[in-house]
Amino acid sequence: MVKVKPFAAIRPPKAIAREVASRPYDVLNSVEAQAEAGEKSLLHIIKPEIDFKPIIDEHSQEAYSKAVENFKKWQDRGWLVQDKKEKYYVYAQTMEKRTQYGLVLCANVDDYLTGKIKKHELTRKDKEEDRMIHVRIQNANLEPVFFTYPDNCEINAIVEKIIKTKSAEYDFIAEDGFGHHFWLIDDNAAINRITDIFASVPAFYVADGHHRTAAAVLVGQEKRYQNPNHTGDEEYNYFLAVVFPESHLKIIDYNRVVKDLNGMTLSELVDKLKVDFVVEDKGKEIYKPNALHNFAMYMGGHWYSLTAKNGTFNDNDPIGILDVTVLSNLVFDKLLNIKDLRTSKRIDFVGGIRGLDELKKRVDSGEMAAAFALYAVSMQQLIDIADTGNIMPPKTTWFEPKLRSGLAIHKLD
Repeated sequence: MVKVKPFAAIRPPKAIAREVASRPYDVLNSVEAQAEAGEKSLLHIIKPEIDFKPIIDEHSQEAYSKAVENFKKWQDRGWLVQDKKEKYYVYAQTMEKRTQYGLVLCANVDDYLTGKIKKHELTRKDKEEDRMIHVRIQNANLEPVFFTYPDNCEINAIVEKIIKTKSAEYDFIAEDGFGHHFWLIDDNAAINRITDIFASVPAFYVADGHHRTAAAVLVGQEKRYQNPNHTGDEEYNYFLAVVFPESHLKIIDYNRVVKDLNGMTLSELVDKLKVDFVVEDKGKEIYKPNALHNFAMYMGGHWYSLTAKNGTFNDNDPIGILDVTVLSNLVFDKLLNIKDLRTSKRIDFVGGIRGLDELKKRVDSGEMAAAFALYAVSMQQLIDIADTGNIMPPKTTWFEPKLRSGLAIHKLD
C-alpha cells in the first residue's frame, strides 16, 4: 500500500500564478521556451539556458548556476512563497470541456524502490542524471510527476466537497487554451483522512514523468547515504507528485512519421502491406483509426486504412496486443528495416495533440515519406503492462493536458 504525506508548498501568490506557471521543461525546446517565457515564468528556473543570448548549453555549469540564482531570486522577490503549514492541494485541468481532478502530494521513495509505484517505460541514464542535477542543486522538486491510481470513492468525495465548498486559489486559462484550477486542503481532519485512505491504495502508476520520478528517487537515496542519522521520516524521503484517479485520465494517440520507404515505391509498399493488413484507399479526406489494430497511413496525397489480419498479433500478451507493437513488427521492422525506434534517425514521433493534419503537413512538405496514425492505448492496457512488470515500446502514450510547473514546489528539507 502506498505512503503519502502533505507538504508546505512553495508556490506563487494568487495574483501572479498564471505568469509564474509554465509548461514542463521537456515540452519546449530552448528557443521555444525563450520566446514563451515572461518575466516571472518558471521557465527561467527549469530552462535557465534561455537567460543567455545566444542560448547556452542547457547542461553547462553556467546554466545550472543560473537556475539556482533564479530560484533564489524568485523567492526573494516574493514570486514564490512557501506555505506555513503542510497541506494537500487539489489540481484540476480542463481540456475540451473535460475536467480531471488530481491531488498534489508527496509520494514515497521506498514505494518506488519496492515496486508500489509502477512504471511502464524504460528510462535513459543521461536524462535521469540531468534531472538529478536540477533536484540536487535546488534541494527541491521543482516539477511534479504525473501518477494515476485505481479510483477510490472516498477520495473522490473529499475532492468533490473541497471544490464545491471552497473558492479556488488559482483559476486561469493558459496560453495553450487549457484551464488550470487549484484548491488548498488545510483542514486537519481532511488531511489526516487522505493520508489514511492512500495507505489502502495498492499502487501508483507513472503516467508521465518517468525520468523525473527516477531522478527524485536517486537524489533521495543520495541524501540517505549522506545522513548518518537517517530515520526515514526526513523530507527527502518524499517527492512531488500529482495523482489522478484512473477514470479521469484519457490517453491520446502517439503517431509516427518515416523519412523513406526503404527503397520501395508507394505501390510496392501497399502491395507488401496487403500480406498482413486489409488495406483500403480512403482518398484525400483525413482518416482516423477507429478501433484497436486499425491504423491510418498517409502518403502520396492519400489516406489508407490498415487493419491487421487475425493471426498477426497476440491479444493474450500485454505487449503483443499493443498497436505500437503490431505496427513496429509488421511495418517498421519487416518492411522498412527500422529495427530500433529509440535510436533510428529514419523515424520521428508526433503527439496526437497536434492532430492528424500535422502528419499530412510533414509528408506533403517532403520532409517525410509516410505517416502512420494509431488508435490510442487504453488506461487498462497501461495498467496491465505495469502490473505484469512489462515495459511499453518507446513513444506509446501521450497524456494531455500536461501538468503546469510552478503551481507547487517541494523542498527536500
